[in-house]
Amino acid sequence: MSHQAKSSLAAGSEVLHEDLITIEVDGHRLQGRKGDMLIEVTDQAGINIPRFCYHRKLSIAANCRMCLVEVERAPKPLPACSTPISEGMRVQTRSRKALAAQRATMEFLLINHPLDCPICDQGGECELQDLAMGYGEGVGQYSETKRVVKDKDIGALIATDMTRCIHCTRCVRFGEEIAGLKELGAVGRSEHMEIGTYIAKSVTSELSGNVIDLCPVGALTAKPSRYTARPWELVQQPHIGTHDAFGSNLYFHTRDGRIMRTVPRENDAINETWLADRDRFAYTGLFTDDRLAQPMIKRSGEWQATDWDTALGHVADRLQSIIQQQGASAVGGLISPQSSLEELYLFQKLVRGLGSNHVDHRLRQEDFSADLGDPVMPWFGMDIPAFAQQKVVLTLGLSVREEIPLLGHRLRQAATEGRATLHVVHPYEQALTFAAKQWPLAAATGMLDFMIALARAAGVSLPENLGEGAAPAGMVAAVLADLQRTDAAAIILGSLVQQDPHFGAIRYLAAQIAKATGATLSVIPQGSNAAGAWLAGAVPHRLPGGQSSVGIGDHALALLQQPKPAMMLFGLEPGLDTVLGASALEALAQSECVVCLTAYDTPALRAVADVLLPIGSAAETAGTWVNGEGRWQPQRGVVGAFKQARPGWKVLRVLGNLWDLAGFDYLDAGQVRDELQAQCAQVMLSNHTDVLGAVVRPQSADGWLRWAPLSPYSVDPVVRRAAPLHLTELAVRHRSCLMNPADAAKAGFVAGDRLKVQQAEAAVILPVVLDEGVQPGSVVIPVTAQSAELPARMGRVHITREVH
Repeated sequence: MSHQAKSSLAAGSEVLHEDLITIEVDGHRLQGRKGDMLIEVTDQAGINIPRFCYHRKLSIAANCRMCLVEVERAPKPLPACSTPISEGMRVQTRSRKALAAQRATMEFLLINHPLDCPICDQGGECELQDLAMGYGEGVGQYSETKRVVKDKDIGALIATDMTRCIHCTRCVRFGEEIAGLKELGAVGRSEHMEIGTYIAKSVTSELSGNVIDLCPVGALTAKPSRYTARPWELVQQPHIGTHDAFGSNLYFHTRDGRIMRTVPRENDAINETWLADRDRFAYTGLFTDDRLAQPMIKRSGEWQATDWDTALGHVADRLQSIIQQQGASAVGGLISPQSSLEELYLFQKLVRGLGSNHVDHRLRQEDFSADLGDPVMPWFGMDIPAFAQQKVVLTLGLSVREEIPLLGHRLRQAATEGRATLHVVHPYEQALTFAAKQWPLAAATGMLDFMIALARAAGVSLPENLGEGAAPAGMVAAVLADLQRTDAAAIILGSLVQQDPHFGAIRYLAAQIAKATGATLSVIPQGSNAAGAWLAGAVPHRLPGGQSSVGIGDHALALLQQPKPAMMLFGLEPGLDTVLGASALEALAQSECVVCLTAYDTPALRAVADVLLPIGSAAETAGTWVNGEGRWQPQRGVVGAFKQARPGWKVLRVLGNLWDLAGFDYLDAGQVRDELQAQCAQVMLSNHTDVLGAVVRPQSADGWLRWAPLSPYSVDPVVRRAAPLHLTELAVRHRSCLMNPADAAKAGFVAGDRLKVQQAEAAVILPVVLDEGVQPGSVVIPVTAQSAELPARMGRVHITREVH
């Protein structure tokens, strides 16, 4: 916790706590807590002291000296960032002595700084520019040659102009203290000091873009938006990250109806001052060449552009005809969990209004056997800041740094600041940025086996046919002992659990273990609005607000394996967003009518669809997202819809009207949200379940066991099109087959070989990357566009070297 988070300002009020200290700054009486630094107290009071190196979320470096102030009885000016307050301290921030020190510091900072403000991307929002106006001299005394520093190539996301660097070391401290990766550092001394990587390499942190915001000058800027706009041309629009369940607050900077860049919006209750690279650079995938510009209808095998009235009338007639001939059960609907709450609610309302319960958003889930025990919605089990307060955390099937990067940051806070003990149970060892006890699972030991063993050790009564669990006794004992020793313990279920063929059983066991040990159970929603999808009733067995439906429809996997004659798809690409991968496209091609409401026009969609209706992205339409802690965050569109695209909720509303369905007379998205919110008024959140899912032990099979985590840069259509993200080392690595070196040597493979990977009836060609963290007998092939021909789930694979 930063000092500022603990400081208290009470000008002119009584001292209410024995640790409060009274000081005087520029004649104003202020109060702060013992240990607070002077700059923290003045910031609370709105008294501005210039600074470059100080940042409230980073450690104190006191190396820029710009915050020098006059302190009574001190022999020389003192840096406000590193001077603790003391009772009776009297400070002058604008005295002749203080101003002289600040101006002298500014003069030294400008000695070597280049005069390239007109071409600098930071120009107009540069802290050095701002302070130079107030503390710089009109004429410089320095006439010698300025130094020049060679720029560094540190990856696809961050551009460098290191001659501008003023050595504030914010970027260095961010890497060490927040990202947990010491990738940037300082070499040399005095004017020979340089910031860079110790060896020529890229900055690989999933939070790397935050150094762009931290840099007070133009030394580190965003490479994707470089030279595209001047800061004063941009309009700042609030929004949120819509690519994971964290709901990070951010600003879109727009110009002429286009998003030019993304920066974090401060909210200590969610993302503090940080932003994951995925949320920061995803905007580059919004307006790509394959955006769907107008409605399209397939007639006699040929695609024809049309107008909205014709397209919607055609959809209404086709579906109505199928219902009349085959009944309402002939209609099914699949919707992306990244959709807005309003879209999710109206989509399920539309499908149910037609008489069908075949609607689902759980596109990547395989096991639905415990549906009757589903909580109202999966959620974090606590507020976001509480993760950093846990003393013991067990993560199961969670890619800590990749799945939700800022959740990983909160867990790192727990481990480093709170000295928490973290147990990471995962199919393979992860590259973590903090101390944790990692328990990679052998190929013969699944997550279900570990949970059975842990539950039995915790005294949970289980059916004997579950077995004892094939987990090492020492592993089980260590995890259980830590869970039982504190009330501040959490069990977190990640994406690989929810994609496991025994998800229902694992979740049941986790709930029973949490109950037995007093731990909090946290389930990470799979999608930015997956929690909202449950509340909206976008599941076949639940209505809005968690009410049970009358009759149960087919779940997502069933709809993908055997699609209904009439299928409606909203916001997804079936071959890339579902558990079946490419085989989902083959099945959908057999339907009589497939209506796709989509932002993108792709050959795969054209191959299966009969109608394409262009809808706006999250940035183009008003909507609400519910994050993993249950926080409703309504947003408005920040840019106009692309060409003839329309907000998805409006398209659904019009379709409801064309079918004469009741309750589709909305004037704006707020009315839709209010209607759903009223139905959720009595919702009580809990991840507990008493329904044990089915356990079907697979027969032994040959080949490697494939683990299939979803690549963080393949989570939805927008991110998949964000080209800068796919140039990062992480993205390149995920387009490979990760294999244990011992297994590779035994098979005669070497790093870089191109391998043919076959799973079920499908095959892909991928390069092999050797990784000691992968357990023998298994391989890791993340779900990406390159592996999309394979089913997007674990299973046995056969691997051979590709023969040219």
